[in-house]
Amino acid sequence: MPGSDRPGAPGRWRRPGRAVLWLVVLALSGVGLVACGGSDSGAGSGSAGGGGRGAASASPLAAGAGTAGAGAGQPVTRAVVDGLAAPWDVAFLPSGEALISERDSGRILRLPAGGGRPTVLTTLPGVLHHGESGLLGLAVSPTFTTDRYVYAYYTTASDNRIVRFRLDGTRAQAPTPILTGLAQNVIHNGGRIRFGPDNLLYAGVGDAGVRTRAQDRASLNGKILRIRPDGSIPPTNPFPGSPIYSLGHRNVQGLAWDAQGRLWASEFGQDRFDEINLIVPGGNYGWPIVEGFSDDNRFRRPLVTWAPSDASPTGIAIRGTTMYVASLRGQRLWELDLSGGAVRGRPRAVLAGTLGRLRAAVDAPDGSVWIVTNNTDGRGTPRPGDDRIIALR
Repeated sequence: MPGSDRPGAPGRWRRPGRAVLWLVVLALSGVGLVACGGSDSGAGSGSAGGGGRGAASASPLAAGAGTAGAGAGQPVTRAVVDGLAAPWDVAFLPSGEALISERDSGRILRLPAGGGRPTVLTTLPGVLHHGESGLLGLAVSPTFTTDRYVYAYYTTASDNRIVRFRLDGTRAQAPTPILTGLAQNVIHNGGRIRFGPDNLLYAGVGDAGVRTRAQDRASLNGKILRIRPDGSIPPTNPFPGSPIYSLGHRNVQGLAWDAQGRLWASEFGQDRFDEINLIVPGGNYGWPIVEGFSDDNRFRRPLVTWAPSDASPTGIAIRGTTMYVASLRGQRLWELDLSGGAVRGRPRAVLAGTLGRLRAAVDAPDGSVWIVTNNTDGRGTPRPGDDRIIALR
């Protein structure tokens, strides 16, 4: 339902009147550690390594604390918007306008193309915020110009669900559920949704704190799901009649495709290893039997792992041959080199400690990558102007 045109208290929203540039120069150690990441609060060091089951590499590359490398260029960023309240995801309309989800309030904000002051597009009905739950992922229909659909993943008192609603000019119509009944909890709700190159909708669903769900094909929790835009099941899914695309996940947080059309996912581990996985249809990624690397050939191997203190990887974006991985507890942005079709070299940490907790990395239509901070989520230390979005060139 439509909200007011102002998302916060008077004077809360601020967009810088001029571009603010930071040239971030990092001097980080190259000590190799293995990585993990617990709940929303986790982080860690990481490594990149060989592929899935049957890959030649004996183990994943555990990323270290981050290595810039001699002469390596450092990122230049510009401010997009600040004064946000627990933002979780960003999705772009064909016009270049950005939609921003606020986890705790259930509001979707609309940011004009080229900047300006955000307004409240809608407040979704029945959103329940407790712990890590609330309004989470957003996605815009790949055929938006004809169908006008926006998709959202959120928590209610009874479940996690995916809904869609139409944009009628500046108004959002009432949402229609397309997938309901996903178990919810104060932790491990997943929530990232993205349309793939096949125009199907993919969703990362956490185990909602019950680890046995991840290996149970009768449960949709602890999975990556793939559905049609109307919520029906594609006949090409790996398990006939099921929306399950892959299983054995604890709490998938990021989804992105590379130039070859391959799906990558970031995932919180428990106590030892956060992961970056290359997702294959029907693949089993091991949780709760395996966390991180294993020689058990029933399970796919991660390509990158981190200790939770260095990562807690959340939203990911792929631009060209670089994957950008936002980190909550690690409070840094990881860059992974995907040239040659694999993870090459060691992950590189940038923006370490400069922005606090990072919730999402999102491809923007102008060629930049937007980074969403998350210091007002109850686990961070807010700074003046938090939370904010910056654009990374």
